[in-house]
Amino acid sequence: MENVKFDANGLICAIAQDYETGEVLMQAYMNAEALEKTLETGYAHYFSRSRQKLWKKGETSGHTQKVISASFDCDRDCLLMQVEQKGAACHTGNRSCFFDRVISGDREGLTFLGELARIVADRKEHPVEGSYTAYLFSRGVDKIAKKMGEEAVETVIASKNDDKAELTHELSDLMYHLLVLMREKEVSLSDLCTELVRRHNK
Repeated sequence: MENVKFDANGLICAIAQDYETGEVLMQAYMNAEALEKTLETGYAHYFSRSRQKLWKKGETSGHTQKVISASFDCDRDCLLMQVEQKGAACHTGNRSCFFDRVISGDREGLTFLGELARIVADRKEHPVEGSYTAYLFSRGVDKIAKKMGEEAVETVIASKNDDKAELTHELSDLMYHLLVLMREKEVSLSDLCTELVRRHNK
């Protein structure tokens, strides 16, 4: 604790990031007590500058942040936490506080996979009439696995052609059906990443 560089107000910046998708959820501040509580309990605690008091994330809303891992930056004045977010991180009801986009590009990153996985999960739990995803879940694993096989074959065929757009299209179909199959069999993105890390570390 003596090596943490608190500012003149006794605070450090703290950033919460979805451990599974990498999505940045929120930014707040910690004083020494909040940092200690976070490390002791394994749940994110912050210091409210407006209320001048310690608070546990989700204490009243139930939208807690279980800390999976945490790292200081090189100056040890900012803490980055990978968390398991229960419910929404933002008081507005949005999953992330960073929803007010001011620059929009024509490319997306890996964090969208997490969003798509949540949409797929919601279609299973709350089927929507006319939804292809809900239809696949209603037919069960045999139908889902059959579609996975078809998309895998189409991906292999597309890979033999010199057409990036076609291959991207087929890979997208394959990835979507993979997410559906994963949800049907209760395999998460985190499960995959954990297995890949285990293999890498070998």
